[in-house]
Amino acid sequence: MNLKASDILKNNVREKLDNDEVVSSMTVRLVRGIEIAQIAKTAGFDSIYIDMEHSSLSMDMTGQICMSALALGIAPFVRVPAKTPEWISRVLDAGALGIIAPHITSAEEAREVVSYAKFQPLGERSAAGGLPHLQYRAFPASQAYPVLNQATMVIVQFETAASLEQADEILAVDGVDMVLIGTNDLTADMGIAGQYDHPLVEKAFTDTIAACRKAGKHCGVGGLSSRPDLAEKFVRMGARYVSTGTDIAFLLSACTAKAKQVTDITYR
Repeated sequence: MNLKASDILKNNVREKLDNDEVVSSMTVRLVRGIEIAQIAKTAGFDSIYIDMEHSSLSMDMTGQICMSALALGIAPFVRVPAKTPEWISRVLDAGALGIIAPHITSAEEAREVVSYAKFQPLGERSAAGGLPHLQYRAFPASQAYPVLNQATMVIVQFETAASLEQADEILAVDGVDMVLIGTNDLTADMGIAGQYDHPLVEKAFTDTIAACRKAGKHCGVGGLSSRPDLAEKFVRMGARYVSTGTDIAFLLSACTAKAKQVTDITYR
């Protein structure tokens, strides 16, 4: 059998989005082992994203988790701590199927991120030889690069009012696949921190979803793990990616519930 790169590498998130299906994601900030990928798979998540912006996870551990997720068929993304080539190219070479770029406020920043994440002719990502995405098999660049470019997603975050003002220009950038709205940072920037029911929040999602539809891109919901009602509302409006919360929050919630079960027992 003449195995092709496209036979090996698939991005289940891109496939679901292409079918207008909703994607669920879990954020990894706490667990420093590959077990978290298996837990996410068993729980039914489509994706994980490793948050290197807000954790002390190392590059080595990030790569291990990404490779485990690849083997399980759930897309591993990484939120990088800086929008620079040394971070973006390294996490992708380590096994990520996409990067989440925080604090994007202009089309120029978005173009730079795409150039670091994509191989020629879409970008300027440097060749790294055998990659875990292709099981370290050697393929000619003419075969590997198109497959890797197709599978690798670029997700930009809107976390300020300035981002919203530049939505059309940012989404017009070739290679940007999705906008993930960081609701917590966005409300803080707007002076309405934590006020998820504020009309400005709904307007931010309404306008961004409309801009995504116009550009043929996707919108994601972030920062609303405590408000599943709003996440559902924005999905019905057209968002298709939901960041459901962190491993820290899930563990603490489950532990708290179990502890309360015992403290609530009446035995006298």
